[in-house]
Amino acid sequence: MKFTRSSGILLHPTSLPGRFGIGSLGHEAFEFVNFLHRSAQSLWQILPLGPTGYGDSPYSAFSAFAGNPLLICLERLVERGDLEPSDIEGIDMPEDRVQFGQVQGLKGRLLKKAAERFFSMARGERRDAFESFCASESFWLEDYVLFRALREKFKQQPWTSWPAPYRLRETEAMEQVRQELDHSCAEGRYAQFVFFEQWSALKDYAGSRGVRILGDIPIYVADDSADVWARPELFHLNEQGLPYVVAGVPPDYFSATGQRWGNPMYRWEKMAEDGFSWWIERLRHNLKLTDLVRIDHFRGLEAAWEIPAADPTAEGGRWVPVPGRAMLRKAMEALGEIPLVAEDLGIITPEVEALRDEFNLPGMNILHFAFGSGAANPYLPHNVRCNSLIYTGTHDNDTSLGWWNALGAEERQSVQAYFGLENPRMPQDLIRLAMSSVAGICITPLQDILELDGAHRMNTPGQGCDNWGWRFKRQDLTGQREASLRDLTRIYGRVSN
Repeated sequence: MKFTRSSGILLHPTSLPGRFGIGSLGHEAFEFVNFLHRSAQSLWQILPLGPTGYGDSPYSAFSAFAGNPLLICLERLVERGDLEPSDIEGIDMPEDRVQFGQVQGLKGRLLKKAAERFFSMARGERRDAFESFCASESFWLEDYVLFRALREKFKQQPWTSWPAPYRLRETEAMEQVRQELDHSCAEGRYAQFVFFEQWSALKDYAGSRGVRILGDIPIYVADDSADVWARPELFHLNEQGLPYVVAGVPPDYFSATGQRWGNPMYRWEKMAEDGFSWWIERLRHNLKLTDLVRIDHFRGLEAAWEIPAADPTAEGGRWVPVPGRAMLRKAMEALGEIPLVAEDLGIITPEVEALRDEFNLPGMNILHFAFGSGAANPYLPHNVRCNSLIYTGTHDNDTSLGWWNALGAEERQSVQAYFGLENPRMPQDLIRLAMSSVAGICITPLQDILELDGAHRMNTPGQGCDNWGWRFKRQDLTGQREASLRDLTRIYGRVSN
């Protein structure tokens, strides 16, 4: 993939400010695009946009295709006439962190109300747009809305706990329940329609300001998802629908016992029978949403760490081969050149590098991982490739200030020696180092731009709760920060808009 030397910021929309308990696709998102434009940033990297389940992780969604209704801007619904101004008056939730539980209750109630008003009043062009959306997205939409309606019917229990006729999708039971839950399914279609309506407007605006959006595809899907319920034949499941092997990674930098993610493993041989159509549609869908797409855990397209489902940790897993080469070839035959980024972190073998390089995909370099192991460390700026992305850290890392404060003496000395400074300024000097590298794209988490410590990190891998909730404040994006970032971007030749 070829790209212009450029830079951008990593920020998930949930972290935007706003009075409704979570960032949304409304005014604050457009203002963030304006900040990116004014500071000469041409990329906005986000996390997956799917509807989150237990733990609120965007990497564990109820669908690989649906959008997260929690991101819908209520004020935009008022502007569209789907809600009355009085419906949102007096709502002023805390803005320090995302209030997931409260937001689910609030937006769930108001989206139902908005759907009723839409179906009773919408006419003409917008009603036609809704019908067109439902028809064009039927590949995933009908299964998803029925899945969510059934989940509500069965008190939010995972689909593997539902009565057998629904769990196994018996034809007669499905016909009856579609009629029974028709109203709930219609509400679900409406929520998806307005999500993609708002996202499309935001993406178009970003493009008009010279800002491209870098999206994210988790390589695996959640076990409790519409994807697994609707297409169980594509996964290694037992007769009850439970996975007998699950995904993860072996012991690494993040965890001494590895990471047992728990996602069901794909039956790749089954996917190959129809030319990997499910993956092709997934890529096609994501390329409509964003300008570039990162495949999270890219190495899982060469070999996957398969863990017996009964094991409590990832230590007892094994590597199994994956036909990622065949899948990518089929995808590019169908879609043309795909602007993919390979998240090639962790245990990377020559085979993984060969797969990445065969398709000319840029990989990733993380400066937090660069120090303490000598001059040959592949993430040190003098070793990185032009066809790659460089980061200070990612959403899974501590902030750079938090990382620096926690460093041991030996690694701190390594950083000091590399900078040639006894007291490097953190995170400013680390950002400068990333910007100055030959990597074609430089991405900095907003927390580092704002010089925040470890109390403001987005996610701690292996921690089951209290993640994904960080938000910035409106007043954080000052003119001084904007000017400093713009100057740094110009100095190192990354102005591309």
